[in-house]
Amino acid sequence: MNVHEAITNHTRKQNAHLERFLELENEREAAIEEAIALCIAGEPFSVDAINAATDRINLHARNGISPTRVHVTMDMVREAARKKLK
Repeated sequence: MNVHEAITNHTRKQNAHLERFLELENEREAAIEEAIALCIAGEPFSVDAINAATDRINLHARNGISPTRVHVTMDMVREAARKKLK
């Protein structure tokens, strides 16, 4: 394999890694928005789906260049809901 092919393959691999990160990030953000909406509505909510997506993001990040994310607590969701109401 020549240098050009190696660089192209490396670039494709990084691009695929980042595309998968964006998919996981969108999944996490949707779970966050759902939890916030439930909290605002006074309904019971959970951070389980958020943190499951976070775990998948952090596992994925071990194999590439994408960032990691922190786990979300119930208090973090409540605070975000309060800010949205302002």
